Amino acid sequence: MTISQTPPPTAAELNLCLCHSCDLACDMTDEPHECPRCGAPLHRRKTNSLTRTWAYLVTSLVFYVPANLLPVMNTKMVGNGADSTIMSGVLDFWAHGAWDIALIIFIASIAVPGIKFVALGMLLVTVQRKSLWAQKERSKMYRFVEVIGYWSMLDVIVVALVASLVKFQALADIEPRPGILFFGLVVVFTMLAAMSFDPRLIWDTSDEGSHIEEVTDEATSH
Repeated sequence: MTISQTPPPTAAELNLCLCHSCDLACDMTDEPHECPRCGAPLHRRKTNSLTRTWAYLVTSLVFYVPANLLPVMNTKMVGNGADSTIMSGVLDFWAHGAWDIALIIFIASIAVPGIKFVALGMLLVTVQRKSLWAQKERSKMYRFVEVIGYWSMLDVIVVALVASLVKFQALADIEPRPGILFFGLVVVFTMLAAMSFDPRLIWDTSDEGSHIEEVTDEATSH
């Protein structure tokens, strides 16, 4: 004898909404706009999640090009100056035996942004296609993107640390270049893209789930 197990009801089926500020499960029967406990705005889904995530992601991709093509710092030794891009800096550190710093800069500047671009792009495309493929794994992927996002500024910190050490030892002079600004913008916009994406949309594979976001967006606009 087999017993069929019905899946537990979702918050949407119970007409509940979790407050993003105090985590109170709020009854949405009368469509309240504020949390009754802390007064924070209530949203069944993040407002315009897909649109804002795409906008931030594309913007970060645009800034990623000059961040890698333009020099990030200028090193002057005995009066001779040379500009260095991110990749040339990695190769220089590696050639001089500082493979640990080279590896850190490569991971933070090349690998981490690349992983975030691919992962967020895949999440956006699969959500828009209402894909049922690997929903649990995609949720884990989003949490992984959030975790590695905290390490994105490591490259800027390493460059600042190297510049401080060089100046302290009076061996040379290091000055920042425009590339470091564009890389900082890449980090900011990829973090905004990850924050704007609503992972609950991964599980909204039915028309009802997408309708919830549309209704929320319309209510917010009014």
